[in-house]
Amino acid sequence: MANYGPLEDKLVVLIGGSGFIGRQVAQDLLERGARLRIAARNPEKAFDLKPLANLGQIQFARCNAADKASVEACVADADAVVYLVGTFGKNQRALQATGAGAAAAAAAATGAQSFVYVSAIGADAASETGYYRTKGEGEQLVLDAFPQATILRPSAVFGEEGGFVPMFADLVQTMPVLPVFGAESKLQPVWVADLAEAIGNALGAPATHGGKIYEIAGPDQMTMEEINRAIATAQQRDPIMFAMPDALARFIAAMPLAPINGDQLAMLEKGNVAGGTLPGIEALGVTAKPLSLFLDKWMTRYRKHGRFSAQRNPA
Repeated sequence: MANYGPLEDKLVVLIGGSGFIGRQVAQDLLERGARLRIAARNPEKAFDLKPLANLGQIQFARCNAADKASVEACVADADAVVYLVGTFGKNQRALQATGAGAAAAAAAATGAQSFVYVSAIGADAASETGYYRTKGEGEQLVLDAFPQATILRPSAVFGEEGGFVPMFADLVQTMPVLPVFGAESKLQPVWVADLAEAIGNALGAPATHGGKIYEIAGPDQMTMEEINRAIATAQQRDPIMFAMPDALARFIAAMPLAPINGDQLAMLEKGNVAGGTLPGIEALGVTAKPLSLFLDKWMTRYRKHGRFSAQRNPA
């Protein structure tokens, strides 16, 4: 029988586990032999993970992260907990701070060995930006309740089916003239599978990683314009791109149904790169992969003739 490592047969609860990041974390943990409880507002969104699990290896629970009793019920009997809930919308304090603290307290009470809170680069309880402020408050509440918790602060997370890549890819494909919000703002994109591996490594070694804060970033710093240009090049397109003026960007962000809200715009204006004062993803045993490694393959379906657009080498 294969030796999966320290998480084998351990019950890991993923709060917010049906989302883009949570589903990747679930795949990583299943491969480690862990038992999973996907706790989410809509756990059925993760039902397609079932074929990846052995009999009895995965279960699903409906969870309201803003309700303490709901969180406590979902965390019961857990060996480890990952808190993945995040929002740019309403109830940021309830979901990113109070809910995280309640989950950490419940994990401590039930005897969990490890807890990971997925925060964000830029988290700061004194920030004027609601998203960063409540992430910072969440970090404090988690560490107060579970001092050996591990805090992971990722930069912008990318993947083929989630994060910023499909959103930008759709825009590049459909818009010959493309406005770019925060064109000169720098991000340090991290692949979702690398983040998932970092979470799994932190869960499996709480004696090493507990009580620490890590910045989880990819190997390359890229501006928003560079990211959009790289996606366009991989699609074999050349749209006209122009930097959205700051005043106009703020006006648009304040409108209902805007493609970006005030918190997201404020984050872009600030940038989202590792500060270098905290340990990075390599300290969790992960070698981060660059966005450029994936774009040519991922953008094939966005090209004019899809996979048939590739030129054949002459015989």
